Amino acid sequence: MDNRELLSLIALQHIPGIGSITAKRLIEAIGSATALFEQRTELSSIIPDVRPSLIEALNCPAAHRRAEQELEFIEKHHITSLGYHDEAYPSRLRECDDAPILLFYRGNTNLNPHRVVSIVGTRKCSDYGRDLCDSLVRDLASQYPDMLIISGLAYGIDVCAHRAAIKYNLATVGVLAHGLDRIYPSVHRNVAAQMTQCGGLLTEYVSFTEPERQNFLQRNRIVAGMADATIVVESASKGGALVTANIANSYGRDCFAFPGRIYDSTSAGCHRLIRHHQAALITSADDLIEAMLWDTPQSGRPEVIQRTLFPTLNDEETRVVGLLGQHPDGLHINTLVVESGIPINRLSAHLFELELRGIVRPTAGNVYRIIG
Repeated sequence: MDNRELLSLIALQHIPGIGSITAKRLIEAIGSATALFEQRTELSSIIPDVRPSLIEALNCPAAHRRAEQELEFIEKHHITSLGYHDEAYPSRLRECDDAPILLFYRGNTNLNPHRVVSIVGTRKCSDYGRDLCDSLVRDLASQYPDMLIISGLAYGIDVCAHRAAIKYNLATVGVLAHGLDRIYPSVHRNVAAQMTQCGGLLTEYVSFTEPERQNFLQRNRIVAGMADATIVVESASKGGALVTANIANSYGRDCFAFPGRIYDSTSAGCHRLIRHHQAALITSADDLIEAMLWDTPQSGRPEVIQRTLFPTLNDEETRVVGLLGQHPDGLHINTLVVESGIPINRLSAHLFELELRGIVRPTAGNVYRIIG
């Protein structure tokens, strides 16, 4: 991404009244954020239903001045900028309608590994929650050393998840509710420094953005959207972890929760999620692995199903059938998105067509299997 497009994306984030969904629709319609500003006066002929107030809002010199300031900060501090069309942008997040158009990243890990989980929970966790978090990450690390752990670097379960990942040599990324000029809470500065060497810090916010309450709620969609599954370790009856779990459900992602003792307030939220079928109950990493079908044997795979068996498939359908042919026990739809490189909207259409033709079948948990 060149600096002109980066400046335009940053500026677009600062246009009042234009959120992520609208910004992406405008960019898709006109081709780039740069073209959006350059052709602002012709927008009504290019996008007939565009509102005049939106065209006027794009005439915002202050947004461009702020973008120039941020570009200086990015270059000075060696921060990576990820536009939502960039290959390194989290592919699972890209498929969410309200994904940010731009992310700022300081770290050294791949944001698109084969397996990603988000671990969230209460800020006032108990020893039980800390022990659960540690054992969960330890057992996952022993089987999947390339797994990525996502959380929010907050007090409680969040920082426990990050520390456990560092302890067991897993990559871990903290999603921040402010810019990369600071760490909040500041007591987690040492953990954050370690994370930049074995994971990273990620945010949609420009530098000098204050860690305000609404930003924490907003960043929860990134925590949920980046992962195959969200795991709630401990949660009170209200809290950010429940918000993240609800967002994960709205994205069609898997959600799991650990139970606690019935009178423990720190587990009340987990029990509610389980009771209302918003999260599946797990008691160990093995439960998670089984539910996600990650325990599928990888040896003795059959040969990839070739296009000659299905001569009427198009190129993308052939790619999907080939991937499923390598995994007889099926693949989760999020894994198919990552491995095929096909956007979720087109992939869903292909899977539906393949199902109608009797080539694949869906099973529980958004897992698809080849028939035969």
